[in-house]
Amino acid sequence: MSHTVLVVDDDPAVLDVIVDMLEELGCEVICAKGGADALERLRQNQDISILITDINMPGMDGHELAELARRIRPELKMLQLSGREPRRDGLPMIRKPFSFEELADVMQRTTGTC
Repeated sequence: MSHTVLVVDDDPAVLDVIVDMLEELGCEVICAKGGADALERLRQNQDISILITDINMPGMDGHELAELARRIRPELKMLQLSGREPRRDGLPMIRKPFSFEELADVMQRTTGTC
C-alpha cells in the first residue's frame, strides 16, 4: 500500500533528494517549500498521511508547522528533519545529512510505512 507523504524543506536541492528517496521507498510524494504552502496542501489533499518537515525554515519553522498541522489533521504521522535543531514535542526526528537506509529505517520504525 502506497502512502502519500508531504515533504517540506526550504532548500530545493535537499527537497529533491528526499523526494527521490521516498519515491524509491514506494511513497507518493507532494512537496512544499514552506509552512504556509504545506498547510494549504494538507487542507486540499486528504490522502496525505505523513508529514516530513525540516525544522529550521524561514517564516514558520518545523515546530510551528507540526503544531498547526496537528490541529488540521490530528491523525497525521510526522517526522522532523534537522542538521542542528534539538528534538522537541516528542516527534520523531532524523539528522541531516542522512542516507537512504537511515530514512527507510526511521520511516519504518516511526510511521510503520513505506
